[in-house]
Amino acid sequence: MEGFHLALLLLSSLVVLAFGSSQNLPILSFDEGYTHLFGDNNLMILRDGKSVHLTLDERTGAGFVSQDLYLHGYFSASIKLPSDYTAGVVVAFYMSNGDMYEKNHDELDFEFLGNIRGKDWRIQTNIYGNGSTNVGREERYGLWFDPSEDYHQYSILWTQSQIIFYVDDVPIREIQRTEAMSGDFPSKPMSLYATIWDGSDWATNGGKYRVNYKYAPYIAKFSNLVLHGCTVDPIEHTSKKCDSAASSFKIPNGITLQQRTKMMNFRNKYMTYSYCYDRVRYQRPPPECVLDTQEAKHLRAFDPVTFGGGRRHRGNRHHHRASHEASSI
Repeated sequence: MEGFHLALLLLSSLVVLAFGSSQNLPILSFDEGYTHLFGDNNLMILRDGKSVHLTLDERTGAGFVSQDLYLHGYFSASIKLPSDYTAGVVVAFYMSNGDMYEKNHDELDFEFLGNIRGKDWRIQTNIYGNGSTNVGREERYGLWFDPSEDYHQYSILWTQSQIIFYVDDVPIREIQRTEAMSGDFPSKPMSLYATIWDGSDWATNGGKYRVNYKYAPYIAKFSNLVLHGCTVDPIEHTSKKCDSAASSFKIPNGITLQQRTKMMNFRNKYMTYSYCYDRVRYQRPPPECVLDTQEAKHLRAFDPVTFGGGRRHRGNRHHHRASHEASSI
């Protein structure tokens, strides 16, 4: 066990230097790294063995899960979302151990929320640690592209001290482990999941717009699946491949100054919700929050009631298609 913990510390020290890119990391075939979770024939593995389609129709959604549990690492997938009317549709790419820890589970989420025709998909990130579901740490964003037109890479970096969410190698959110956060920082082994399902009750305008199966089937397409981390035994929680996983890491220089600038630009243009600034929900921000004056200003302009205690103004001057701004991101 002492050797295992040393290996974990080595792995964490390597990962914390971080890679904002999945390039040069091994892409597993589906059968090597994953197993069918639910959905019967609504999960289809393509001929290359590395691409997967998940379908939502009137019968069911679909999902898959990693064969192994992981404690820290880099997890990534290229995803192309359904198009046209997608209200109520939820596509999720996330890590969880809820099947093992019913009351104190950990979770790291990418959730993609569909919309009515003519409105863009939204993307949401969230984390839970030690069952802290009473403190939702959601953030929500628009994107500078249409995620239904092509594949885009979505990645999660999870270390002993840091979590980073990426979109196309642009970091969009960083969570640093702090003493105040304590056990709310995810710290137990987790599996990787991908699912598509009917979230009509909440996903689009609080359930106002529901899935319309006239537009089904809804197909979420996954490729370039990366599982690059420390696998642990599901019973003993001891290492299977910790040493080899650590030694195979390619180590760029963490979040570079250029990447951090891109992250700030993204958040100041496309973030539409952050729990840290929600003055209706929290009288005081949760203790791990590090507030940024530019982010606060941007969110107050977007929704002065939620983020500033003011009067809600009509119109939505923030929400816009911004493919022409991709270069600035």
